[in-house]
Amino acid sequence: MVRLQIVGGGRMGEALLAGLLGAGWAEASELAVVERLDARRRDLAEGFPGVAVLERPTACEGAVLAVKPTDAAETAQEIALAGARRVLSIAAGVTTGALEAALGAGIAVVRAMPNTPAVVGAGASAIAGGISAGDDDLDWAASVLDAVGVVVRVSEGQLDAVTGLSGSGPAYVFLVAESLIEAGVLVGLSREVAEVLAVQTLLGSGRLLESSDEHAAALRAGVTSPGGTTAAGLHALESGGLRAAILDAVKAATERSRELGR
Repeated sequence: MVRLQIVGGGRMGEALLAGLLGAGWAEASELAVVERLDARRRDLAEGFPGVAVLERPTACEGAVLAVKPTDAAETAQEIALAGARRVLSIAAGVTTGALEAALGAGIAVVRAMPNTPAVVGAGASAIAGGISAGDDDLDWAASVLDAVGVVVRVSEGQLDAVTGLSGSGPAYVFLVAESLIEAGVLVGLSREVAEVLAVQTLLGSGRLLESSDEHAAALRAGVTSPGGTTAAGLHALESGGLRAAILDAVKAATERSRELGR
């Protein structure tokens, strides 16, 4: 019996595996990854020596369900038959109720919504427990996802809002980055220089926001001198409806997540 098996060796499954090993959460011999595709199994075996790379689920203390939503129920049944004691699911839109029905009684379920920056150890995840999940199960799930970023706890009903904000959020940020680069080219910078400056501006601003005791609005005010260049730029953004557009984007993504869940 392995300590943890990750069922699904895609990008997120691989990121979790790398994060758990890098954080010292477990030894390689305590972990397994389950992947159906032969070529992908070979890549995982080469990249993670000592980790069991399997075609089918095996007996484990806990499992991470990291498959496509359409495969979640069938895969959950296989995990249950293999003897898993608790399951952390990152299958988008699949409710804890659906997973509990597929797994059967006696297996705790925690549902999570991570985002793609987890592949570089900078993810934002939210978790919600099913009916049979206790505090120890939530602590366990949080410890797994802590290896690839930060974790917050919410009710399951709030996971659609999490999807709208942080699940889809990287795409919003990438669009801002793309726009800043194009703007740099517009005002005379080479594309290479504009890209370096735009990416580092986003990265540095995020780090400053994370490390500061001040809220985003206060940090923005600190950069904005009366009548200065930043004030002029912010006026243009507000006139163009940037704030409203972001609000609408998160709301639309949240509503779409609810539709898909139904």
